Amino acid sequence: MQPTGGADEAWYDDDAGPVVRPYAVTGGRSAPDRGRFDLITLVVTRGTVASTAQLFPEQAAIVEMCRQPLSVAEVGAELDLPVGTVRVLLGDLLDAGLIETHEPPTLSELPSEELLRELLAGLRAL
Repeated sequence: MQPTGGADEAWYDDDAGPVVRPYAVTGGRSAPDRGRFDLITLVVTRGTVASTAQLFPEQAAIVEMCRQPLSVAEVGAELDLPVGTVRVLLGDLLDAGLIETHEPPTLSELPSEELLRELLAGLRAL
């Protein structure tokens, strides 16, 4: 546990965690301006992003890590940020056209029990 900074900053050490609070990262917003992000909503970076220089570090990290689909929960875990904060950041990236989301299927979109039974019977016949 090494203190960082000068003698007047000895209260802060490496184990203290991030200095910037989540509400500062989101500009005080607690909900995204656009989009609905369930914990299992998949997030994918759209195309190739030329530069992430204009983004906050957390947003740039999201763009990089979502080159492969990740759920909102996984993004939050990777960034070690509350899911509410991640949702606001994702909303901003969605507004900028840098990401796209894929909602999980609803119950009406799931296959019927009859179809699943026929599929299982077919697999057993192999």
